[in-house]
Amino acid sequence: MKDFATSDDPAVQAQLERLARLSLPQGRLGLDTIRAMLARLGNPQQLLPPTFHVAGTNGKGSTCTFLRFMMEEQGLTVHSATKPHLVRYNERIRVAGKLIDDGLLADLLGEVLDKCEDLHPSFFEVTTAAMFLAFAHIEADACVIEVGLGGRFDATNVLEHPAACGIASLGIDHEAFLLREDPAAPDHPLARIAFEKANIARRGSPLVTQAYPPEATAQILKIAKQAGARVAMRGQEWVAHAGDVLEYRDAAGSLTLPLPALPGLHQADNAALAIAMLRHQREVAVASDAMARGLLAAHWPARMQTLAPGPLTAIVPGTEVILDGGHNPDAAGVIATAMAGKPVLNVVMGMLANRQVEDFLKPLAPLITRLWAIPIEGNESHSPEHICAVANKLGIPLVRPATDIRKALEDISATLAHEHDDRHQTVLITGALRLAGKILALNGEIPD
Repeated sequence: MKDFATSDDPAVQAQLERLARLSLPQGRLGLDTIRAMLARLGNPQQLLPPTFHVAGTNGKGSTCTFLRFMMEEQGLTVHSATKPHLVRYNERIRVAGKLIDDGLLADLLGEVLDKCEDLHPSFFEVTTAAMFLAFAHIEADACVIEVGLGGRFDATNVLEHPAACGIASLGIDHEAFLLREDPAAPDHPLARIAFEKANIARRGSPLVTQAYPPEATAQILKIAKQAGARVAMRGQEWVAHAGDVLEYRDAAGSLTLPLPALPGLHQADNAALAIAMLRHQREVAVASDAMARGLLAAHWPARMQTLAPGPLTAIVPGTEVILDGGHNPDAAGVIATAMAGKPVLNVVMGMLANRQVEDFLKPLAPLITRLWAIPIEGNESHSPEHICAVANKLGIPLVRPATDIRKALEDISATLAHEHDDRHQTVLITGALRLAGKILALNGEIPD
Protein backbone atom coordinates (compact mmCIF):
# COMPACT_ATOMS: atom_id res chain seq x y z
CA MET A 1 0.00 0.00 0.00
CA LYS A 2 1.29 3.46 -0.88
CA ASP A 3 3.52 4.88 1.83
CA PHE A 4 2.74 1.82 4.00
CA ALA A 5 -0.48 3.46 5.27
CA THR A 6 -2.70 1.00 7.12
CA SER A 7 -5.13 1.24 10.01
CA ASP A 8 -6.89 -1.09 12.45
CA ASP A 9 -9.98 1.09 12.16
CA PRO A 10 -12.21 -0.16 9.29
CA ALA A 11 -13.47 3.32 8.37
CA VAL A 12 -9.95 4.74 8.17
CA GLN A 13 -8.70 1.67 6.32
CA ALA A 14 -11.39 2.10 3.68
CA GLN A 15 -10.17 5.64 2.98
CA LEU A 16 -6.51 4.60 3.03
CA GLU A 17 -7.29 1.99 0.40
CA ARG A 18 -8.75 4.76 -1.75
CA LEU A 19 -5.57 6.76 -1.11
CA ALA A 20 -3.40 3.83 -2.11
CA ARG A 21 -4.94 3.81 -5.56
CA LEU A 22 -3.81 7.37 -6.20
CA SER A 23 -0.54 8.21 -7.89
CA LEU A 24 1.28 11.33 -8.96
CA PRO A 25 0.89 11.60 -12.75
CA GLN A 26 4.28 11.47 -14.39
CA GLY A 27 5.59 14.94 -15.20
CA ARG A 28 3.01 16.83 -13.13
CA LEU A 29 4.64 19.42 -10.90
CA GLY A 30 3.22 22.52 -9.32
CA LEU A 31 0.52 23.63 -6.92
CA ASP A 32 -2.43 23.92 -9.30
CA THR A 33 -4.06 20.67 -8.16
CA ILE A 34 -3.81 21.31 -4.44
CA ARG A 35 -5.12 24.85 -4.96
CA ALA A 36 -8.08 23.53 -6.95
CA MET A 37 -8.78 20.98 -4.23
CA LEU A 38 -8.65 23.57 -1.48
CA ALA A 39 -10.96 25.87 -3.42
CA ARG A 40 -13.57 23.11 -3.53
CA LEU A 41 -13.12 22.61 0.22
CA GLY A 42 -13.61 26.28 1.10
CA ASN A 43 -9.91 27.25 1.21
CA PRO A 44 -9.31 26.02 4.77
CA GLN A 45 -5.63 27.03 4.56
CA GLN A 46 -6.80 30.64 4.78
CA LEU A 47 -8.54 30.03 8.11
CA LEU A 48 -5.62 28.81 10.20
CA PRO A 49 -4.25 30.41 13.36
CA PRO A 50 -0.65 31.74 13.25
CA THR A 51 1.35 29.12 11.39
CA PHE A 52 5.03 28.11 11.49
CA HIS A 53 6.20 26.49 8.23
CA VAL A 54 9.48 24.52 8.35
CA ALA A 55 11.57 23.14 5.46
CA GLY A 56 15.03 21.56 5.33
CA THR A 57 16.90 18.38 4.46
CA ASN A 58 17.46 17.13 8.01
CA GLY A 59 16.20 18.47 11.32
CA LYS A 60 12.90 19.96 10.21
CA GLY A 61 10.83 17.40 12.11
CA SER A 62 12.79 18.02 15.30
CA THR A 63 12.49 21.79 14.80
CA CYS A 64 8.71 21.39 14.49
CA THR A 65 8.69 19.32 17.66
CA PHE A 66 10.58 21.98 19.63
CA LEU A 67 8.21 24.65 18.34
CA ARG A 68 5.18 22.65 19.44
CA PHE A 69 6.50 21.81 22.89
CA MET A 70 7.68 25.33 23.63
CA MET A 71 4.32 26.82 22.67
CA GLU A 72 2.46 24.15 24.62
CA GLU A 73 4.56 24.93 27.70
CA GLN A 74 3.35 28.52 27.27
CA GLY A 75 -0.16 27.14 27.68
CA LEU A 76 -1.07 27.42 24.01
CA THR A 77 -3.06 24.89 22.02
CA VAL A 78 -1.10 23.80 18.96
CA HIS A 79 -1.96 21.87 15.79
CA SER A 80 0.99 20.21 14.06
CA ALA A 81 1.61 18.28 10.87
CA THR A 82 4.76 16.22 10.37
CA LYS A 83 5.83 13.50 7.96
CA PRO A 84 6.30 10.71 7.33
CA HIS A 85 4.38 8.60 9.80
CA LEU A 86 6.29 5.76 11.42
CA VAL A 87 3.58 3.32 12.45
CA ARG A 88 0.12 4.90 12.08
CA TYR A 89 -1.06 7.35 9.41
CA ASN A 90 -2.63 9.41 12.24
CA GLU A 91 0.87 10.57 13.23
CA ARG A 92 0.83 12.98 10.28
CA ILE A 93 -1.90 15.15 11.79
CA ARG A 94 -1.86 16.24 15.44
CA VAL A 95 -4.96 18.22 16.41
CA ALA A 96 -4.80 20.41 19.52
CA GLY A 97 -1.83 18.44 20.78
CA LYS A 98 -3.18 14.93 20.18
CA LEU A 99 -2.99 12.57 17.23
CA ILE A 100 -6.10 12.89 15.11
CA ASP A 101 -8.69 10.31 16.15
CA ASP A 102 -9.85 7.65 13.71
CA GLY A 103 -13.40 8.95 13.36
CA LEU A 104 -12.36 12.46 12.36
CA LEU A 105 -9.57 11.16 10.13
CA ALA A 106 -11.94 8.87 8.21
CA ASP A 107 -14.47 11.69 7.78
CA LEU A 108 -11.87 14.19 6.52
CA LEU A 109 -10.20 11.80 4.10
CA GLY A 110 -13.63 10.80 2.82
CA GLU A 111 -14.64 14.42 2.32
CA VAL A 112 -11.47 15.27 0.42
CA LEU A 113 -11.67 12.20 -1.80
CA ASP A 114 -15.40 12.55 -2.46
CA LYS A 115 -15.03 16.17 -3.56
CA CYS A 116 -11.67 16.02 -5.31
CA GLU A 117 -10.98 12.51 -6.60
CA ASP A 118 -11.78 13.59 -10.18
CA LEU A 119 -8.84 16.02 -9.98
CA HIS A 120 -6.52 12.98 -9.75
CA PRO A 121 -4.69 14.21 -6.64
CA SER A 122 -1.65 12.51 -5.15
CA PHE A 123 -1.46 10.77 -1.78
CA PHE A 124 0.31 13.81 -0.37
CA GLU A 125 -2.16 16.34 -1.76
CA VAL A 126 -5.08 14.49 -0.17
CA THR A 127 -3.23 14.25 3.14
CA THR A 128 -2.41 17.96 3.06
CA ALA A 129 -5.98 18.96 2.24
CA ALA A 130 -7.32 16.80 5.08
CA MET A 131 -4.80 18.39 7.44
CA PHE A 132 -5.86 21.90 6.47
CA LEU A 133 -9.52 20.99 7.01
CA ALA A 134 -8.79 19.63 10.49
CA PHE A 135 -6.75 22.68 11.48
CA ALA A 136 -9.33 25.13 10.14
CA HIS A 137 -12.33 23.48 11.80
CA ILE A 138 -10.87 22.95 15.29
CA GLU A 139 -9.78 25.94 17.35
CA ALA A 140 -6.13 26.37 18.32
CA ASP A 141 -3.65 29.15 19.09
CA ALA A 142 -1.00 28.13 16.53
CA CYS A 143 -0.07 25.62 13.83
CA VAL A 144 3.27 23.98 13.06
CA ILE A 145 3.55 22.48 9.58
CA GLU A 146 6.51 20.52 8.24
CA VAL A 147 7.30 20.76 4.55
CA GLY A 148 7.54 17.41 2.80
CA LEU A 149 9.75 16.94 -0.22
CA GLY A 150 11.54 20.12 -1.30
CA GLY A 151 9.45 23.20 -0.69
CA ARG A 152 8.67 24.97 -3.95
CA PHE A 153 6.18 22.32 -5.13
CA ASP A 154 5.30 20.77 -1.79
CA ALA A 155 1.54 20.63 -1.24
CA THR A 156 1.87 22.62 2.00
CA ASN A 157 3.35 25.56 0.09
CA VAL A 158 0.00 27.31 -0.36
CA LEU A 159 0.20 29.22 2.92
CA GLU A 160 -0.15 32.93 2.26
CA HIS A 161 0.82 34.68 5.50
CA PRO A 162 2.69 32.35 7.89
CA ALA A 163 3.83 33.76 11.20
CA ALA A 164 7.33 32.52 10.35
CA CYS A 165 9.05 30.24 7.85
CA GLY A 166 12.15 28.26 8.78
CA ILE A 167 14.85 26.32 6.94
CA ALA A 168 16.78 23.67 8.87
CA SER A 169 20.01 22.04 7.68
CA LEU A 170 20.61 21.58 3.96
CA GLY A 171 22.15 18.59 2.23
CA ILE A 172 21.86 16.48 -0.92
CA ASP A 173 18.83 14.20 -0.77
CA HIS A 174 16.03 13.06 -3.08
CA GLU A 175 18.28 13.81 -6.02
CA ALA A 176 15.92 12.37 -8.64
CA PHE A 177 13.30 14.97 -7.75
CA LEU A 178 15.16 17.92 -6.29
CA LEU A 179 18.06 17.87 -8.76
CA ARG A 180 16.06 17.12 -11.88
CA GLU A 181 16.73 19.34 -14.91
CA ASP A 182 14.98 22.68 -14.53
CA PRO A 183 16.04 25.84 -16.42
CA ALA A 184 14.53 28.03 -13.67
CA ALA A 185 16.83 26.57 -11.01
CA PRO A 186 20.60 26.89 -10.39
CA ASP A 187 22.96 24.12 -11.48
CA HIS A 188 25.06 23.80 -8.31
CA PRO A 189 23.54 20.90 -6.28
CA LEU A 190 23.46 22.59 -2.87
CA ALA A 191 22.36 25.89 -4.40
CA ARG A 192 19.55 23.97 -6.10
CA ILE A 193 18.47 22.42 -2.79
CA ALA A 194 18.50 25.86 -1.17
CA PHE A 195 16.46 27.24 -4.08
CA GLU A 196 13.78 24.60 -3.60
CA LYS A 197 13.57 25.07 0.19
CA ALA A 198 13.70 28.89 0.10
CA ASN A 199 10.62 29.04 -2.08
CA ILE A 200 8.46 28.72 1.03
CA ALA A 201 9.34 32.39 1.69
CA ARG A 202 6.37 34.77 1.85
CA ARG A 203 6.05 38.55 1.72
CA GLY A 204 6.11 40.10 5.18
CA SER A 205 6.94 36.82 6.97
CA PRO A 206 10.36 36.23 8.52
CA LEU A 207 12.44 33.53 6.85
CA VAL A 208 14.59 32.14 9.66
CA THR A 209 17.52 29.94 8.66
CA GLN A 210 20.62 28.15 9.79
CA ALA A 211 24.03 29.15 8.37
CA TYR A 212 25.04 27.58 5.04
CA PRO A 213 27.90 27.59 2.50
CA PRO A 214 28.04 30.66 0.23
CA GLU A 215 26.31 29.08 -2.77
CA ALA A 216 23.27 28.13 -0.66
CA THR A 217 23.22 31.42 1.22
CA ALA A 218 23.17 33.38 -2.02
CA GLN A 219 20.14 31.47 -3.27
CA ILE A 220 18.21 31.92 -0.04
CA LEU A 221 18.86 35.66 0.02
CA LYS A 222 17.89 35.97 -3.65
CA ILE A 223 14.60 34.08 -3.29
CA ALA A 224 13.72 35.88 -0.05
CA LYS A 225 14.28 39.26 -1.71
CA GLN A 226 12.08 38.28 -4.65
CA ALA A 227 9.35 37.14 -2.26
CA GLY A 228 9.59 40.20 -0.03
CA ALA A 229 10.51 38.14 3.02
CA ARG A 230 12.88 39.43 5.68
CA VAL A 231 15.70 36.99 6.41
CA ALA A 232 16.96 36.10 9.88
CA MET A 233 20.04 33.95 9.28
CA ARG A 234 22.17 32.27 11.90
CA GLY A 235 25.47 34.07 12.31
CA GLN A 236 23.93 37.31 11.08
CA GLU A 237 20.61 38.20 12.75
CA TRP A 238 21.00 35.57 15.47
CA VAL A 239 23.66 33.37 17.00
CA ALA A 240 23.60 30.28 19.18
CA HIS A 241 26.21 28.13 20.90
CA ALA A 242 25.79 24.83 22.72
CA GLY A 243 28.13 23.86 25.54
CA ASP A 244 26.87 22.91 28.98
CA VAL A 245 23.87 25.08 28.15
CA LEU A 246 22.37 26.62 25.02
CA GLU A 247 23.36 30.26 24.63
CA TYR A 248 21.20 32.24 22.20
CA ARG A 249 21.45 35.91 21.19
CA ASP A 250 19.68 38.24 18.78
CA ALA A 251 18.87 41.95 18.57
CA ALA A 252 16.21 41.57 21.27
CA GLY A 253 18.66 40.18 23.83
CA SER A 254 20.27 37.01 25.12
CA LEU A 255 18.91 33.75 26.50
CA THR A 256 20.61 31.00 28.49
CA LEU A 257 18.58 27.80 28.14
CA PRO A 258 19.04 24.13 28.98
CA LEU A 259 20.22 21.76 26.29
CA PRO A 260 17.30 19.84 24.80
CA ALA A 261 16.48 16.43 26.20
CA LEU A 262 16.54 14.95 22.69
CA PRO A 263 19.94 13.23 22.39
CA GLY A 264 22.67 14.48 20.07
CA LEU A 265 24.42 17.83 19.83
CA HIS A 266 22.65 18.45 16.51
CA GLN A 267 19.40 18.80 18.44
CA ALA A 268 20.74 21.98 20.02
CA ASP A 269 21.00 23.41 16.47
CA ASN A 270 17.41 22.39 15.70
CA ALA A 271 16.25 23.85 19.01
CA ALA A 272 18.08 27.11 18.28
CA LEU A 273 16.28 27.41 14.95
CA ALA A 274 12.92 26.91 16.68
CA ILE A 275 13.82 29.57 19.25
CA ALA A 276 14.87 31.98 16.50
CA MET A 277 11.59 31.39 14.66
CA LEU A 278 9.63 32.26 17.79
CA ARG A 279 11.79 35.30 18.50
CA HIS A 280 11.58 36.77 14.99
CA GLN A 281 7.78 36.70 14.65
CA ARG A 282 5.19 38.88 16.37
CA GLU A 283 1.99 36.79 16.40
CA VAL A 284 2.64 34.28 19.19
CA ALA A 285 4.34 35.21 22.46
CA VAL A 286 6.43 32.55 24.20
CA ALA A 287 8.40 33.39 27.34
CA SER A 288 11.92 32.13 27.95
CA ASP A 289 10.85 29.91 30.85
CA ALA A 290 8.32 28.17 28.59
CA MET A 291 11.09 27.71 26.00
CA ALA A 292 13.28 26.09 28.66
CA ARG A 293 10.53 23.70 29.75
CA GLY A 294 9.72 22.86 26.13
CA LEU A 295 13.33 21.96 25.34
CA LEU A 296 13.37 19.53 28.24
CA ALA A 297 9.96 18.04 27.51
CA ALA A 298 10.27 17.56 23.75
CA HIS A 299 10.46 14.01 22.45
CA TRP A 300 10.55 12.79 18.85
CA PRO A 301 10.53 9.06 17.97
CA ALA A 302 13.22 7.31 15.94
CA ARG A 303 15.75 10.10 16.34
CA MET A 304 18.61 8.65 18.41
CA GLN A 305 15.89 6.99 20.48
CA THR A 306 16.96 4.50 23.14
CA LEU A 307 14.43 1.70 22.90
CA ALA A 308 12.54 0.73 26.03
CA PRO A 309 12.30 -2.84 27.37
CA GLY A 310 10.22 -4.81 24.90
CA PRO A 311 10.12 -7.89 22.67
CA LEU A 312 13.08 -6.78 20.54
CA THR A 313 15.36 -5.39 23.22
CA ALA A 314 14.79 -8.57 25.25
CA ILE A 315 16.72 -10.47 22.57
CA VAL A 316 19.92 -8.58 23.49
CA PRO A 317 19.65 -8.18 27.28
CA GLY A 318 22.01 -5.73 28.92
CA THR A 319 22.64 -3.96 25.62
CA GLU A 320 21.62 -0.40 24.82
CA VAL A 321 19.59 -0.40 21.61
CA ILE A 322 19.35 2.93 19.78
CA LEU A 323 17.00 3.59 16.87
CA ASP A 324 17.53 6.33 14.28
CA GLY A 325 15.72 6.68 10.98
CA GLY A 326 18.57 8.57 9.29
CA HIS A 327 18.98 7.64 5.63
CA ASN A 328 21.21 10.21 3.89
CA PRO A 329 24.89 11.18 4.23
CA ASP A 330 24.24 14.29 6.34
CA ALA A 331 22.11 12.27 8.75
CA ALA A 332 24.86 9.64 8.92
CA GLY A 333 27.37 12.33 9.86
CA VAL A 334 25.09 13.51 12.66
CA ILE A 335 24.64 9.94 13.90
CA ALA A 336 28.40 9.38 13.80
CA THR A 337 28.99 12.47 15.94
CA ALA A 338 26.38 11.33 18.44
CA MET A 339 27.75 7.78 18.57
CA ALA A 340 31.44 8.71 18.81
CA GLY A 341 31.53 8.37 22.58
CA LYS A 342 29.58 5.11 22.70
CA PRO A 343 31.14 1.74 23.53
CA VAL A 344 31.40 -1.17 21.08
CA LEU A 345 29.05 -0.40 18.22
CA ASN A 346 26.99 -3.09 16.53
CA VAL A 347 24.85 -1.82 13.65
CA VAL A 348 21.73 -3.31 12.11
CA MET A 349 21.03 -1.59 8.83
CA GLY A 350 18.28 -1.68 6.21
CA MET A 351 17.99 0.86 3.40
CA LEU A 352 15.47 1.65 0.69
CA ALA A 353 16.61 0.94 -2.84
CA ASN A 354 16.56 4.62 -3.85
CA ARG A 355 19.28 5.48 -1.31
CA GLN A 356 23.07 5.24 -1.64
CA VAL A 357 24.46 2.68 0.79
CA GLU A 358 28.11 3.68 0.51
CA ASP A 359 27.47 7.40 0.98
CA PHE A 360 25.48 6.66 4.14
CA LEU A 361 27.95 4.16 5.61
CA LYS A 362 31.14 6.14 5.04
CA PRO A 363 30.80 8.48 8.05
CA LEU A 364 29.78 5.58 10.31
CA ALA A 365 32.22 2.90 9.14
CA PRO A 366 35.17 3.86 11.40
CA LEU A 367 32.94 3.45 14.47
CA ILE A 368 31.36 0.09 13.59
CA THR A 369 32.71 -3.12 15.07
CA ARG A 370 30.06 -5.41 13.59
CA LEU A 371 27.28 -4.87 11.04
CA TRP A 372 24.19 -6.90 10.23
CA ALA A 373 22.28 -6.07 7.02
CA ILE A 374 18.56 -6.74 6.69
CA PRO A 375 15.83 -6.16 4.09
CA ILE A 376 12.89 -3.85 4.81
CA GLU A 377 9.82 -6.02 4.50
CA GLY A 378 7.14 -4.71 2.16
CA ASN A 379 9.41 -2.12 0.55
CA GLU A 380 11.88 -2.00 -2.31
CA SER A 381 15.13 -2.12 -0.37
CA HIS A 382 18.77 -2.98 -0.91
CA SER A 383 19.51 -6.64 -0.45
CA PRO A 384 21.46 -7.61 2.68
CA GLU A 385 24.14 -9.00 0.39
CA HIS A 386 24.62 -5.64 -1.32
CA ILE A 387 24.84 -3.78 1.98
CA CYS A 388 27.37 -6.36 3.21
CA ALA A 389 29.48 -5.95 0.07
CA VAL A 390 29.65 -2.20 0.61
CA ALA A 391 30.41 -2.64 4.31
CA ASN A 392 33.26 -5.03 3.50
CA LYS A 393 34.63 -2.54 0.99
CA LEU A 394 34.67 0.10 3.74
CA GLY A 395 36.65 -2.18 6.05
CA ILE A 396 34.06 -2.92 8.74
CA PRO A 397 35.55 -5.85 10.69
CA LEU A 398 32.55 -8.20 10.88
CA VAL A 399 29.69 -8.08 8.37
CA ARG A 400 26.73 -10.45 8.12
CA PRO A 401 23.37 -10.63 6.35
CA ALA A 402 20.18 -11.52 8.22
CA THR A 403 16.64 -12.22 7.06
CA ASP A 404 14.97 -9.82 9.51
CA ILE A 405 15.51 -7.75 12.64
CA ARG A 406 14.84 -10.62 15.06
CA LYS A 407 17.38 -12.84 13.34
CA ALA A 408 19.93 -10.02 13.37
CA LEU A 409 19.48 -9.39 17.10
CA GLU A 410 19.61 -13.11 17.86
CA ASP A 411 22.85 -13.36 15.89
CA ILE A 412 24.27 -10.35 17.74
CA SER A 413 23.46 -11.99 21.07
CA ALA A 414 24.98 -15.30 19.99
CA THR A 415 28.08 -13.61 18.56
CA LEU A 416 28.76 -11.68 21.77
CA ALA A 417 28.37 -14.85 23.81
CA HIS A 418 30.63 -16.83 21.48
CA GLU A 419 33.32 -14.17 21.47
CA HIS A 420 33.06 -13.74 25.26
CA ASP A 421 32.97 -10.01 24.64
CA ASP A 422 31.96 -8.64 28.03
CA ARG A 423 32.53 -4.99 27.09
CA HIS A 424 29.45 -2.78 27.22
CA GLN A 425 27.72 -3.04 23.85
CA THR A 426 25.56 -0.69 21.85
CA VAL A 427 23.25 -1.73 19.02
CA LEU A 428 22.29 0.97 16.50
CA ILE A 429 19.38 0.21 14.16
CA THR A 430 19.37 2.67 11.26
CA GLY A 431 19.11 3.34 7.53
CA ALA A 432 15.44 4.17 6.91
CA LEU A 433 12.45 5.73 8.61
CA ARG A 434 10.31 2.92 7.24
CA LEU A 435 12.54 0.43 9.02
CA ALA A 436 12.33 2.55 12.17
CA GLY A 437 8.54 2.41 12.09
CA LYS A 438 8.59 -1.36 11.88
CA ILE A 439 11.03 -1.56 14.79
CA LEU A 440 8.83 0.63 17.01
CA ALA A 441 5.79 -1.51 16.22
CA LEU A 442 7.65 -4.77 16.93
CA ASN A 443 8.96 -3.44 20.23
CA GLY A 444 5.54 -2.18 21.29
CA GLU A 445 6.44 1.53 21.18
CA ILE A 446 3.68 3.07 19.08
CA PRO A 447 4.14 6.86 18.79
CA ASP A 448 1.37 8.82 20.47
